[in-house]
Amino acid sequence: MLDRGVIATGAALPLEARVRLIHDEIRRLIEASAPALLVLEDLYTEYRFPRTALLMAHARGVICLAASQCDVKVLALAPAEVKRAVTAHGAASKHQIQHSVQRLLKLGELPRPSHVADALALALTGFSRLGGRLT
Repeated sequence: MLDRGVIATGAALPLEARVRLIHDEIRRLIEASAPALLVLEDLYTEYRFPRTALLMAHARGVICLAASQCDVKVLALAPAEVKRAVTAHGAASKHQIQHSVQRLLKLGELPRPSHVADALALALTGFSRLGGRLT
């Protein structure tokens, strides 16, 4: 692990400013680290919350655009697949993912917030798909 963090956008910002911020920050990170692969979680939402799916689709779109602009392949993985890869249980809790990621990466503390643990779990699963090992 080279770095970790969360790209935060203010809820008061208009949508176009928020997606621009996400795009610019992802592009900066890609250019700085030159990854072979960008791993992204497949879109999942509950039918009761269609607005969440639409907002997440905007974010995913600009992430994919930044990857394409930098000629980086994108791999989308289902949340259950990632959970199975790092915890051996497709319905693992956020807490279980944090503990598994901590163990797999030999971190001194739990990765926080849980979004960081989710991103690291995605990276580990993508690494595994490239022929790496999780243990």
